[in-house]
Amino acid sequence: MPVRSKAWISSVYVAVSVALASTVSCMRATATAEGAPVPGTSVRTSTPTLVVLITVDQLRGDMLERYRSDMRHGFARLMRGAWFTNAFHDHANTETAPGHASLLSGRFPRSTGIMANSAGVADRAVALLESQPNEIGASPQRFMGTTLVDWIIARSPRTRALSVSRKDRGAILPVGKSRQDVYWYSSNGNFTTSTYYRDTLPSWVRDFNARRIPQRYAGAYWKLSREESTYREPDSVPEESDGRSVFPYQLPTDTARVTGALAATPMHDSVVALFALEGLQRTNIGRGPHTDVLAVSFSATDAVGHAYGPDSREAHENQIRLDETLGWFLDSLYRLRDSSTIVVALSADHGVQPIPALARRRGEATGNQGLIVSLRDVVASFRTGMAAAGIDSLAFVYGGEMVDFDQGKLGTARADSLMSAFREQVLRVPGVARVDRVRDVVRADFAVDPIARRWAHQVSPESGIDLVITLTRYSYWFSGYGGATHGSPHDQDAHVPIIFYGPGTRPGRHTEFARTVDIAPTLAALLGGVRPLEKIDGVVLTNAIQR
Repeated sequence: MPVRSKAWISSVYVAVSVALASTVSCMRATATAEGAPVPGTSVRTSTPTLVVLITVDQLRGDMLERYRSDMRHGFARLMRGAWFTNAFHDHANTETAPGHASLLSGRFPRSTGIMANSAGVADRAVALLESQPNEIGASPQRFMGTTLVDWIIARSPRTRALSVSRKDRGAILPVGKSRQDVYWYSSNGNFTTSTYYRDTLPSWVRDFNARRIPQRYAGAYWKLSREESTYREPDSVPEESDGRSVFPYQLPTDTARVTGALAATPMHDSVVALFALEGLQRTNIGRGPHTDVLAVSFSATDAVGHAYGPDSREAHENQIRLDETLGWFLDSLYRLRDSSTIVVALSADHGVQPIPALARRRGEATGNQGLIVSLRDVVASFRTGMAAAGIDSLAFVYGGEMVDFDQGKLGTARADSLMSAFREQVLRVPGVARVDRVRDVVRADFAVDPIARRWAHQVSPESGIDLVITLTRYSYWFSGYGGATHGSPHDQDAHVPIIFYGPGTRPGRHTEFARTVDIAPTLAALLGGVRPLEKIDGVVLTNAIQR
């Protein structure tokens, strides 16, 4: 329950914990008064009335096993479900937007159109509501096709969805283009949405924002929940957050600044969980008889992982706290709605690689691995050469790992020649593993070349992308800041957990190969009578379903 946060915020800020605990207690009292049964005592219904997708941003597939001895609450409960330990985002650019777009669509980025964060949800044609003034609008306009929400609506037009996240793309993309209740966190401490969805915030969102829960954390401390000697990770590591990683961490005392700083602590996941529960109550989703969808994306793992790395004490402590948050979130959910009518799926939008310098120091990265790679000089020189040869340099579009040569401007022969020249230059850069033509990866033997397979799932020959660049394991593109990141087709970035929990699921630990595009069709099968509205890439994971 939220009252546990007394152990990890400053003693003078117990009021925050009490406020959080009071919220859930009131919800539970309401649920009990309405006669909602407690988990395990309700009669199973034939069709679930609520599908819950829990996404943990940057939760690598091995982390649950790594911290399993500390998982006593939400994660511990879910790991007793149908847990697929050999699961992956089977596409190449393992960023947040492509990952979230695949979770409930059953399709790879080549089909959703969301091939990168930069081609995600930013939309200046729409405005945000009651957000920080300088924040860019967001919508699903670039998303193509349908999601599980649309499939269910085709069967039951009364179906509604509530999607919540700290990030706009984490809230928007799981439900696709459907105009549902979709909200994300503004750096001013409010939950917001865009005019793509509505012109004004509903009263329940304004009421929640008015409570100013994020601001109440001003001056609070993020402390360890266990005795320091029980953590196997050192507290101070030079490669983590520029060597400034030492518990406890105090949040800014200024209420205007704490709303942004809170996002890099596990306390923010608690705020997201509370908002989701508030929305569940006030929108009345999940009461049946039709099936509704609740999607909640928790992002603190991503913020902590980027700053300190996936092998840090901070990452470990964050998972302990998220386990607690998921515990009281699920407890509250099952008080508010009949547990026999709820199917839960848990996964992540991507994994993460360790900090390159740390991987090299530990001996995990050797030789050409674990490097920081920049092609700035190569690209500048190549553009200069094109201009000197009288070739329009605008026909060469460099987008990091994806490169386009405009064959309409260049002609096929010249484009091929330029691609070969650029490829040879890039392959000489330390930290680059391979440079592939898209037309070649789609013809590769996917069984023996998983990198080609993931690129084929990422882009298609019709996408306009001609070359794709893959760095060596543990290597990062230069970003200008330290810490850890993700985005490669390597397993550490692609590996995520997939868990199904609830009525109709078959508990057990499964080691078969699974993909995140399999989540949506598996949930559709659990619902019965729900069919995709288009061709999808995923298949039903039959081992997740009771025979």
